[in-house]
Amino acid sequence: MTTPPAKIAVIGAGSWGTTVAALLAPVVPTVLWSRRPDVVADVSAGRGNRRYLEGHALPPALDATGDLAAAVEGASMLLVAVPTHGFRDVLASAAPHTDDSVPVVSLAKGFEQGTDLRMSQVVADVMPRHPVGVLTGPNLAREILEGRSAATVAAATDPAVALALQDLLNSDRLRVYTNKDLVGCEVGGALKNVVALAAGMAEGLQTGDNARAALVTRGLVEMTRLGIALGGDPLTLSGLAGLGDVLATCMSDQSRNRHVGEQVGLGRPPDEVLAEMTQVAEGVRAAGVTCRLAAEAGIEVPIADGVRSVFEEGHAPRDVWSALMARRTGAELETASFEDADT
Repeated sequence: MTTPPAKIAVIGAGSWGTTVAALLAPVVPTVLWSRRPDVVADVSAGRGNRRYLEGHALPPALDATGDLAAAVEGASMLLVAVPTHGFRDVLASAAPHTDDSVPVVSLAKGFEQGTDLRMSQVVADVMPRHPVGVLTGPNLAREILEGRSAATVAAATDPAVALALQDLLNSDRLRVYTNKDLVGCEVGGALKNVVALAAGMAEGLQTGDNARAALVTRGLVEMTRLGIALGGDPLTLSGLAGLGDVLATCMSDQSRNRHVGEQVGLGRPPDEVLAEMTQVAEGVRAAGVTCRLAAEAGIEVPIADGVRSVFEEGHAPRDVWSALMARRTGAELETASFEDADT
């Protein structure tokens, strides 16, 4: 992409998709697609997105539609912000109305169930001739929409796509960095949700600040292990797409995954907590995929496995915490171990 996009389509009108569309609309013609008629009606009428971002105004220039074909036709970039479980079907519906040269950028953070694919791999499977990118980082939607300072990462198979996103989104409140490492960026975005579930459960169990700090740090180790095993750069996992996103998601009261984990740690049934959520806590689905990918790579991810056992097998969070604390200890740094390291 050597010229600015003539139109951008943001597919998915949850809190993050709507926020990104709101950032773009004053800069470039932008259309926001939602499958929910109430969201389309509210955005079109200037009432904001009351379902997902109550109390936040949106730019008057932002257009909204429930017609996917109309949203993507003529767009020179697609930003896809639908949850992972609907990602493939939406792409398949959009593909016939999209030129092959149009970049497709994922805003979703997680893996596809059944295939264990990252979202960029799903794009490559459904729309194989399209440039692929991801936008990720410690990006809590409400704070960014309020104009608070933040930073994000744009990564793409075509460097020009990442640079175009940088030019469009960069401002005095949002710093946009580019990265070539799609694998590391996506692994960081997916596993930070798993770590946040664990951190939330530790909060609910009242394990203390020291324990939660240790948990988050060792969760970052698991993220880095898997990222390297899948071909990612460990430096990516120590940056905004990894460590940065972990910190924001594990600390913030706005984090869906942290909230779910905390409620389960307090003793509430996982199904009950998830049923009351208006948006998806992607870490629940990502935990099982993380464990399968780790097993295939021959690496250990005990924190992710503990999260999986709570949500898939009904294990008690306190029992999982006790099991983690009882694990054999070893050297902290795997690259300079006196013996095999252990989480």
